Order: sequence, then C-alpha cells, then structure tokens
Amino acid sequence: MIFEKDLVFTLHTAWTTYMFRVNETHHLEQLYYGRRIRTTNHIEALYDKHSIPIGNAVAYDEEHPTLTLDNICLEYSSYGKGDYRESPILYSMQNGDRVGDFLYKEHRIVKGKPRSFSGLPESYGDTSQCVTLIVVLFEKSSSLRLELSYTTFEHADVLVRKASLINETSAAIDLQRLASLQLDLPSSNYQLITFDGAWARERTRTTQPLRAGAHLNDSKTGVSSSRHNPCIFLATDPHNESQGDCYGCNLIYSGDHAQMIEVSPYGKVRLLTGLNPATFRWQLHAGEKFQTPEAILTFSHEGLNGASRNFHRFINNHIVKGAWKYHQRPILINNWEATYFDFTDTDLLKLAKTASELGIELFVLDDGWFGSRDDDTTSLGDWTVNTKKLQDGIASLAKKIHGMGLMFGLWCEPEMISRKSQLYRSHPDWLVALPDKNPSPGRNQYLLDLTKKEVRDYLFSALSTIWKIAEVDYVKWDMNRTFSDMHSTSAQFRQDEFNHRYMLGLYALIQKFVEAFPNILFESCAAGGNRFDLGMLCYMPQTWTSDNTDPLSRMYIQEGTSCGYPLSAMGAHVSDSPNHQTLRVTTLESRFNVAAFGVLGYEMDLNALSNKDKDSIRQQIEFYKIHRSLLQFGEFFRIDPISSGGNQATWVVASPDRSEMLVLFFQIHAMANPGADLLRIPIADPELTYAVAPRKEHIDIKTFGSLVNMISPIRLKNDGTLQRLVNEKVLIENELEYYIVAGDVLAYHGIKLNQQFGGTGYDKETRVLGDFGSRIYHLKAIRE
Repeated sequence: MIFEKDLVFTLHTAWTTYMFRVNETHHLEQLYYGRRIRTTNHIEALYDKHSIPIGNAVAYDEEHPTLTLDNICLEYSSYGKGDYRESPILYSMQNGDRVGDFLYKEHRIVKGKPRSFSGLPESYGDTSQCVTLIVVLFEKSSSLRLELSYTTFEHADVLVRKASLINETSAAIDLQRLASLQLDLPSSNYQLITFDGAWARERTRTTQPLRAGAHLNDSKTGVSSSRHNPCIFLATDPHNESQGDCYGCNLIYSGDHAQMIEVSPYGKVRLLTGLNPATFRWQLHAGEKFQTPEAILTFSHEGLNGASRNFHRFINNHIVKGAWKYHQRPILINNWEATYFDFTDTDLLKLAKTASELGIELFVLDDGWFGSRDDDTTSLGDWTVNTKKLQDGIASLAKKIHGMGLMFGLWCEPEMISRKSQLYRSHPDWLVALPDKNPSPGRNQYLLDLTKKEVRDYLFSALSTIWKIAEVDYVKWDMNRTFSDMHSTSAQFRQDEFNHRYMLGLYALIQKFVEAFPNILFESCAAGGNRFDLGMLCYMPQTWTSDNTDPLSRMYIQEGTSCGYPLSAMGAHVSDSPNHQTLRVTTLESRFNVAAFGVLGYEMDLNALSNKDKDSIRQQIEFYKIHRSLLQFGEFFRIDPISSGGNQATWVVASPDRSEMLVLFFQIHAMANPGADLLRIPIADPELTYAVAPRKEHIDIKTFGSLVNMISPIRLKNDGTLQRLVNEKVLIENELEYYIVAGDVLAYHGIKLNQQFGGTGYDKETRVLGDFGSRIYHLKAIRE
C-alpha cells in the first residue's frame, strides 16, 4: 500500500512503514522506516528541526540559512550543495562541472511493478502483490532527470528500489556513480553484519560495531564474489537472532558492487548500495537513460531471523521463476570427486547404476566431457563431446542414464576459454586481454568477451546443440575465475564500461537459454560460491554454495548464506571422508545431517562404499524425500548459531503453522564428562503438543576404538581387518530417545536430552556424537 498526502509519502507492507516527504527546499527528506505505524495527520514529530544554524556548516541557500543538507536524513542526496557524506550520484558535465541539486518535480503511483526492459534481472509481482511509486527529481542547471522507484511487496515485507538517470541535455555526461538506493537513519546504534571469505570459506558471518567514518563492503573482482557478499544487515542486537531491530539490504546484481555505510559527525547513518564506483564508468549520451540494478530492503523487529525470513519469502516468490519455482529439487549424484577428469562412459554408468539403486534422482556429469579435456589447461570453449572418454557419444550415455530412471545433467563453463583450444585458434580476439600484453591466467583459463554478440551467439548455438542431443534435464553453469585485463577489441568500445557491459551480455545470454530451455533446472556456480547472488537466482533457482563440503566448514558457510538466501537456493553435497578440501574426518551421518539443510546431493564414489554405508545412504535419501518440501521450502531459524562462537549450534526448519519441525543439533568437539544438553525450540507453538525423536542413524564400531574389546569376545585390532569385517556386519543404532512434550515446555524450557558419552559407560540411551557430530530431531504435533 502506497499513498501520498500533502507530498508526504507513506509506503506500508504487512508489518513495516516507510515514510518520506518533500521538504521546504523541495528535497526528499527521509522520515521513518521501521515497524508499521498508524497513518496520522500529525507527523511533524518526524520532521528535521533546524531553527538555529550549525557551526561551520554550509546552509542550503540564503532563504534557508539554518538548513544544512549535511544533517538531514535524505532519500537521495547529491554532491556539492553542503552534504559532505558519501553521495549516491557522481557525474561530470562536458565542462567538468560535478555539482548536482536534484529537486522534486512530480510523482506517480501504479499498481503492480512495471518492467523496465533494461537488460538487468528484476524482481516481479502482479497488481495484487505489489504497488510502485515513481518520484521524479530534476536538476535545473544541467537538465538531468532522476527517477526513484519504490515497489512495496506487502506480504514479504520487502521494499524494492532502483534509480534511473535520464540525460535531457544536448551533450554526453560522464557517469561515475549511481547508487540503487540510499537509506539514511537517524541513529548509529547498530552493529554491521557482513558475509565475508574466500574460496572454500564463503559468506562467513562478520559482526562489528558502527564507528565514525565509512565502512566499505565491496567486490572489484568482476563478480559478486566470495570476498564480500552484497547482502548486509544493520542490527541493534546481533547476538540475539530473534529480537531487536534489524535492517537488511541486498542487490539484484552479479558483478562488482559496493555497500557504503557511513556514520556522520552527527551520529546519523547513511547506507548506499549499488554498482561499485571503483570499476564503473558510463558515458550517458543526450536522450539516453541509465538504470541501476534493483536493491531490496527489509526491516524486522524480530532480529536477524525475522529479516532473513522476509528475504526468503521474497526470493522464493518474487525472484525465482519458471518451472522450478516451489518445485521440489531432485537429489543428485555428481561425479567430480569420484573421478575428477579420469573417467570413461563405463565408469559413469556404473556410478549411475549404484546411484539409482540408492534412490538418487539426477546424475550430473561434471568437468572433462568435452574437447580434449584431460586436465584444466585445455579445451574450454570447445563444446563438442570427448569421444575418447565417451566412445558412444553423449546422446547414448544420456539415453542409458535416462533408462535407469535418472535425470541427466551436464556441467559447463560458458564464460571461459583455454588458450589450448580450437576456439582460441579460430578467434583469439574473443579472449579478454589488453593489447600487446600477456593476460593473467586464473585456473589456467581466460575470460571470454561476452560484450560481443557474436561470442554469445556462438555459445548459445554450441551448448544448445549438446543439450538437445542429450535431452539434458539439469545444467551446472560454472565460472572458475575472476576478472583481469579488462579490454574488448570491439570497435569504438569504451573500455571503462567493460565490467558492466559484460554483465549485461551475460544476462542476455542466460535469458536466451532459460527461454529456450524452460524445463531445465539450472544451477549457478562460480568456483563454488563466488557468485551467490540475487542476479543469478533470477535465472537459476539454486546455486552451488561452496566447493568445500566438509560439514564443519559447511555449518559456517550455510549458516552465513541462510541470513540472506533460502535453503532452496543452496546446493549441499555429501562427500567423502577425509574431506577433499580440509582432510577432516567426519561420519557419513553427520555429513548428511548438515547437507540435508539445503538442496541435497552426493559427490563421492558410491561404488567404493561398503554395503553398510550404502544402506545408510539409502535411509538418508528416504528420510530426505519424506521431508524434502519442509527442508527446501520451510521457514528457517538459527536458534543457536555456530557463528556465535559456542561449541554447539542449533538450526530449525519449520512449517508455517509450526505443526512440524526438523532440528539440527551440531557440536564441534566432544568433551569428557560433558554437561547436559538442552534442546530448546523457542519457535514451538505453546498450544501444541509434540512427539520428538532423533533420526535413526548407524554408529560405526570403529568409533569406540579399542574400548570395544571390553565387551567383544574376540579381541579386535584397531582398524584391523577383523574390526572392519565386524563393523560391516554389526549395526549399532543411535540412542533410544523419544518424548511427548508440550509446546510451551519446548519453547520456554526445552528437553533435557539423554547423556552424551563421557568416558564412564555406554548403554542404548547414550548419545554418541563425538567431534563434529550431529543429530536431526523430528518434531511433529500430535493430538493428545
């Protein structure tokens, strides 16, 4: 709901209100953003007060000697009129003038959300779901028009914003910054939450207090990056997941971005988000329009959990689209860590057969199936089948895999080129490189120039042919390096526009693919989670979260990712132990328990497993299929985050009515003589009664080491042949534990769980978790 009265604009969602007005100097003054408030005629309490001047401040003009723009919460400021905070817009006129003063001219309110046809990914909603306000500002001295767009998504409690600059002058201007949104807040009593990392440790949650000055969260790598995700939060109580005021902000873009958070000398906060001015330039010609990526904004008084759930609802309903929206995602097997580059079609068919027998639904053939690709130095760009590995061709392989009842998927890396390739020999000018300079390699590969239409046309033709021949059901779209040597050989190309024009080219190519193949399930990937963002999710409903599949690492990675993105967007695989990224040894059951909180897959040599482990996987898959809808599309809560620094963590995914919940209990290290564990679920419905039990798991005899000889009639050598044989034949189930518990007890106190193994004994009720151990508890409402 949006309405205007006396040039005061009120934007309501179900639980929030956003207000601003046109003030006496015709600037847009930000009045309020927070919990929903009653609309009233008496809102003067929200106006900035300036009856006396501020020392050493610049007044806006002679008619308003006590008004300085430097100490007002504004909707969209500009440079050079006394506001010395970071400006959302920077440009230069032909004569070098940079000062701007954008004043209110007009506005319009429309039902729904008009499409912009800008070439950028966009959120969407119909007239029953959203309303849009467009406010037009005008810069008189330069004849520039600025349009600010606000769309309210009522049930998601999300506000989508963007800005457009129209050049109505007779000459081109040099645009250096145009932020998607500016949010000014009257107080700096917040902690900043960002999601930082690198390859194999993406989106680790970082919390720090706001201090005087500016904080930059950005990417200059050409992609949204694993270094600093564009999703950020400002929270009053970041150590309580479900209480306190929390603002969330994200960007619908996959390239270089910047979030600037500044605390002014007067204690106000300014948040800017959008394209990164460090790598962005644009020549805006007379009569042209430039539109920013969309930014999304939310508020919750229920802390980070509340803001996260708003984002989850918004993404599942207004970002993800097509056939796979709210469609249960298949359980896959990916051959990468089973074979790497060394495989034949016979190897793949054996793996697929075992996968089918275990209940897996999708077989994914990863890197190495094309060109002469036996390692990562060759063949990227040569999207033809490697018949030395696949002697009967890809169509035959796909047909046989489909015949097993499995879907068939393929890995590809369309944005890259190898120097050792037919494509490079034919089109060396398609490789992104500076003239007369050696380009910098990344993973032995180089960037293809997607700013060129002929490159995009080639990729569409080559890959479409393969996908049609193989009747592909799934595509993993990878991108294993970041940008360098940015330069296009296209005639009259403005090189300082390369990064953004590359993204526009990428989006155009992907849009063409998803329109041509509407039923393919696309999964985005970029060296793991190097491009996990809303831009890619507009086309591909899930993203490979990280190449690191170690369950402890994944606790941090998936938890950080969950703050801004739903479980349905997160690819999560069970891999081998020791883990290939950390060499950490963990149980098969714990690896599944963590991976189940996402889109489940397996990435290991299933044929090398014991029959006992295969049986465990079969049971894991049966469990996941029963609860798949809840695990992929339920409401997710971080009850005790692992990022808080404790030894144990608790996650919950719940049905909207709280009649069913799955709880992950994870511990980092086992302790001798440990204290009691309390399973408290504050989100449980106090009016319901729940049946509570852990998922049935198997415990390896090897877990007990030589202790088993205290009860074994035959002495078992630790890790000896006899121990391995007994371990394969003897099944030890996890603890016997079952409760009927009132919802209010569960919410206000919790369940005192069975004792963990502490070194003094063991019986059928003892919980054996060990280091990096976990349990999934199933909670189901019952009638008494």
